Amino acid sequence: MSAPCTFPIVSALKKTALTVITAALLPVLTAAPSFADSASDGPDEKQPQPPVAMSTVGGAKLGLAGTQVNLGPGVPVLPKELSGRSWIVADAESGAVLASHNAHWRLPPASTLKMLFADTLLPKLPKEEKHKVRTAELESVGEGSSLVGVKENLTYSVHDLWLGVFLRSGNDAVHVLSEMNGGIPKTVRDMQQHADDLQALDTHVVTPDGYDEKNQVSSAYDLTLFARSGLQKKDFREYCSTSSAKFPGEQKKGKKRETFEIQNTNRLLTGTSGIPAYKGIAGVKNGNTTHAGSTFTGVAERNGKVLLVTVMNPSSGEGQAVYQETARLLDWGFAAAGKVKPVGELVAPKSVKSSASPAPTKAGADQAGPSGAAKPRAASSGAGGAGIALAITGGAMIVLAGGVFLVNRRWPLPDLVRRLPRP
Repeated sequence: MSAPCTFPIVSALKKTALTVITAALLPVLTAAPSFADSASDGPDEKQPQPPVAMSTVGGAKLGLAGTQVNLGPGVPVLPKELSGRSWIVADAESGAVLASHNAHWRLPPASTLKMLFADTLLPKLPKEEKHKVRTAELESVGEGSSLVGVKENLTYSVHDLWLGVFLRSGNDAVHVLSEMNGGIPKTVRDMQQHADDLQALDTHVVTPDGYDEKNQVSSAYDLTLFARSGLQKKDFREYCSTSSAKFPGEQKKGKKRETFEIQNTNRLLTGTSGIPAYKGIAGVKNGNTTHAGSTFTGVAERNGKVLLVTVMNPSSGEGQAVYQETARLLDWGFAAAGKVKPVGELVAPKSVKSSASPAPTKAGADQAGPSGAAKPRAASSGAGGAGIALAITGGAMIVLAGGVFLVNRRWPLPDLVRRLPRP
């Protein structure tokens, strides 16, 4: 006798098994990656989501996914047109974080990582030092990198190279400065050590220039720490606020060396590409790569209030979205300052918190943070630049007293803006 109804039973079992397997695999197939550079950003694909657990450096709320803000009476609502995967609005002087969105999400930083590079190396290399570029120093520059036009067998000052880093985001200038610091591996180690001291624990440095590499990540919180630390340095303030400058070109025998003009790629600073210059802007750094998308950290001052905003990887189709969203967040921050209760803070460097020294020496005062009055000084934009003034009228920018990190209320810029060229 033949077995009755075997095939319907087998078919049902297969169907049941398939359902169980699909249910088991579904969370794996749809889970969001921890790092954005492991996911495609195609327009028809689902945007990755922040990890469930993030760092709580600066406060518990900063470790939560989504937007964090304490809305209350008199506090303006946040702008609706915000698409950045991560952003933060902070008071540059007090360190109060006014609002944030996925502040500690570890994302590719692009050239905003150059803020950490500059903050690390500026005190190590005298700006007057001259260097003749060797071919080998440019061989490791990544394909498709942004370049300022550094050429082998030509001599540049450290000052020239820093202009190339800040204005044109030149990876060629970054690699030459790194070699002057002892090489790429040493520079990466120095940057990582400095990031750790700043308590920028979301940051993993692989290259000094922010070029896309596996596991090279930072966060909106960390990038804001880098900007805040860098802005304590006079040279950093000068370079990041420079609108345009003359850069050394070819050297022909018996003739004066040629120069060519370079312009800062920070659209909010220069007022180009359809983006108006932002009132009170004073830097600091933008970036854009395939995996990072557009990233930007900016500092601006209005009515004695200095704010830092970082935006990472906006997904809207709006032209120059990273600048548009930064401007909206700055507008909100200035309107909300003094009304909104902070959701966290920008922490002080570990070395400062543990320091018992009342003040740095005079020789290192500007790099480490002066305790005495600073002489008034306006930052030049270079031979051909209009630039932005960064005048320091007096008083400390960072005071070390009893191991406490204090920032003078007048830091950093009482007279930020000279007239900028308008498009």
